[in-house]
Amino acid sequence: MSAPAPGHLLIASAKAGSTDDEALEAARAVLGAELSLCEAPEDMDAAFDRLDGRTLVVAGGDGSLHLAVTRLRARHALDSTRIGLVPLGTGNDLARTLDVPLDPADAAELVRDGSPRPLDLLVDDAGGIVVNAVHVGIGADAAEHAGRLKPRLGPVAYPIGAVTAGLRSTGWRLRVEVDGRVLADSHRRTLMVGIGNGRGIGGGTPLLPDALVDDGLLDVMVSQATGPFARIRYGAALTKGAHLQDPAVRFARGRSVTVVGEQVGVNADGETGDEVRRRRWTVEPLAWSLIRP
Repeated sequence: MSAPAPGHLLIASAKAGSTDDEALEAARAVLGAELSLCEAPEDMDAAFDRLDGRTLVVAGGDGSLHLAVTRLRARHALDSTRIGLVPLGTGNDLARTLDVPLDPADAAELVRDGSPRPLDLLVDDAGGIVVNAVHVGIGADAAEHAGRLKPRLGPVAYPIGAVTAGLRSTGWRLRVEVDGRVLADSHRRTLMVGIGNGRGIGGGTPLLPDALVDDGLLDVMVSQATGPFARIRYGAALTKGAHLQDPAVRFARGRSVTVVGEQVGVNADGETGDEVRRRRWTVEPLAWSLIRP
């Protein structure tokens, strides 16, 4: 990557969970940046057209960064764009994994003074990407419930959404393979599949507590804790990052993972997509870079 042109372009989405004028102004003042408010993906593309070698600074959460990386990849510009992050989302889970400051001015100082470091990227067989984590099953249901509550409740929406989904779900019959090896089959119902680079979801819940963002591998967790008491036990352990020791949980690392079976919800980086019967994710090692400590 060539030396960056001076200056920064700060982009923010009106849909980002906690974006507000004061926080954006704090970041913009530190960077001396042009601010571009993007109401739609097409607005983001128009902002990229004006980038002209400047550092792209995404003000938002995992969903905003997910969209920016998706659009840059589609333009074949991901590996040539210098990217920074000002965490203004509700969960900010990738920022937490990377120790990017959650204060907007502090994050902007890191962007101004820091250097980009490479990160792995997860891609799926439908053309989607994952910068932090994707969860299948109850995690997707919980995120959908939380999404309806986030505008009113902020981060508190995540645990409420998880409880609501947990009370209603009995799991799905799924087969999960990691690098062609069976991690879970459909003889037992699966409550949740978690896959990712980042360690947390939902504002810091340690779904994949030992995940590394640049090891060329994806972490995979499968919970088959579907009974009433098993769900309570699993949920309590998950909040502390101790769920990988649960007898109903399986864990593996690999370069690809395939989930196939009953129609089930998928949530990638906090964004809920269509229900699927089959999906495969692979890792692209060190496919993009982000300014981070």
